[in-house]
Amino acid sequence: MLRVYHLGIDMKHSEITRRKLLVRATVCTLAAPSLAWAQSSKSKTGANTLSIAQIVDTSPEQQDVSRDFLVGSRAAWQTINTHGGLRGRPIQHITIEVDGSDASMGSAIESIRNLPSCIALTGTAGERAAIALVRSLRRETFEIAHVAPWLQNSDQEVNSSTFPIFASRQEQISHVIKSLANMNVTKVGVVYASKQEYDLYRSDVEQTATHLKIKLLSYSPTSNLKQTAQSLTAATPAILLFVGGTPELVQFTQGMDKQTRQRFVIALADVNPQTLLQMGVARNTPVITTQVVPLVNAGLPIVRSYREALARLFDEPPTSLSLAGFIAARYTYEVLNAVEGQATRQSVLQTFQRRASIDLGGFRIKFNAQHRSGAFVTQSMLTPDGRLVG
Repeated sequence: MLRVYHLGIDMKHSEITRRKLLVRATVCTLAAPSLAWAQSSKSKTGANTLSIAQIVDTSPEQQDVSRDFLVGSRAAWQTINTHGGLRGRPIQHITIEVDGSDASMGSAIESIRNLPSCIALTGTAGERAAIALVRSLRRETFEIAHVAPWLQNSDQEVNSSTFPIFASRQEQISHVIKSLANMNVTKVGVVYASKQEYDLYRSDVEQTATHLKIKLLSYSPTSNLKQTAQSLTAATPAILLFVGGTPELVQFTQGMDKQTRQRFVIALADVNPQTLLQMGVARNTPVITTQVVPLVNAGLPIVRSYREALARLFDEPPTSLSLAGFIAARYTYEVLNAVEGQATRQSVLQTFQRRASIDLGGFRIKFNAQHRSGAFVTQSMLTPDGRLVG
C-alpha cells in the first residue's frame, strides 16, 4: 500500500494526541489538511515550487519511530517556508507512506522518479525503510540525493548519493559500554524484539561486540518478550542490549519484575525514553537509552528552535526522535541553500557530495572516510524510582 501526501506552507495544523501506537490513523490526521492545502495552492506556486520527498514506514513494527520523526520534519519544513522557503521559493514537503513491503518501496521510488519537481529525498524513517531505500536506489541506479535517513546499521554500505548524519548502532553501543567501564563489562546479552530485527541487525551487533572485545550471548527472538524476560537465569549477563522499539521494550522489562538479580538494559535510539515512562516500564530495572541527537532540554540553538517550532505548530511534547526529524530537515535545507544556480536533482546531488562540514546550531555534521557523519551520542537512564536522568 502506498500513500502520498503533499505538505506545504501556511498549513492549518491539527492538534494531535500523544503516542497513539496506531500511527497510520495519526499520520492520516496530520496529512489530510496538508493535501488540501497542496491542491489549493498548486495554481499559486506552479512551476516555482520545489519539492522534497520523505518516505516513512507505517508498518506496525516501525510506526512508532516514523511517526515522531515525521512530526519533527514537518515542524522544520513549515518553519522554513514561513521564513521564505528557499530563496523566496516555497518547498513542498511530500510524505510517502510505505508498508514495509518491496512492492510499496518500488512504487514510492517510481512516484518520485516521475515527479520532476522533487529534487531530493530526506529523512527516510524507520531504519528498515532506510536500508531498503539505499539498496533500491543502488539497484535501480536512480541518481538523487538521499539525505539524513534514519540509518544506524554500521555494516550497511553507504554509496555516493546517501548522506547519513546520525550515529551508527556501533557508536551507540560503544558509548554506553565505555560509560559502564567501572563495571568491567566483558559479556553482554542481546535480545532482539523479533526475527526481523535479528535478521537485519545481528551481523552489525556481532561486529560491534568483536570491535569492543566483549563476549556476546544472543537470545533467540520469540513472540512473547515478557516470557523471554521471565526465563532469564543467574547465568544471564548483568548487561542486556535490547534491539527493538519502545512497545517491545516495555513488554520485555515488565517480564523482569520478579528478577532478583540487578540488571541494566541498554536500549538504542529507536526507543523513546519519555514514552517508556508513560507506558509503565518495569520499575526495578534501570534502562539506559542512547540518543543520537542532543537532549531535548539542551540549550543549543538547534534544540531551542526545535522546541519553539514544536510548541507553535503541534500539541506534542519534545522527543529525541522528533528532534532527529527536525535536524534531518534543517540539514537538508542548509545544503539546498548552498546550491549554486538552479536547484535540480543533479545540482543538489553534486552539492551534497561535497560533504561539507556544517555546524547546525550546535549539532556538528562532519563526514568521515566511510561517507558517514554522526559521532554524536548521548544517553539517559530511567531509574528504578521512575526518574529520567540525563
